[in-house]
Amino acid sequence: MTPNELLQRITHDPHVMSGRPCIRGMRVTVGTIVGLLASGSSMEDVLRAYPYLERDDVLAALTFAAWRSQEMDLPLRAS
Repeated sequence: MTPNELLQRITHDPHVMSGRPCIRGMRVTVGTIVGLLASGSSMEDVLRAYPYLERDDVLAALTFAAWRSQEMDLPLRAS
């Protein structure tokens, strides 16, 4: 699956987890998945903890986190 195809698995809905990036509209955030991996959980551990996720969902979370880390937030000037 290409990075663009993986990123299509990431959804933003203000009614789901307060609009935080989630996997396929579910109540599992990118931050949850990345946090688990960062704390030492393996992909298999994550998939066991969330059996409704797919391998590509975990890869999508990592792809999104990598893409987002390259973004730059700029302050807006008051008008």
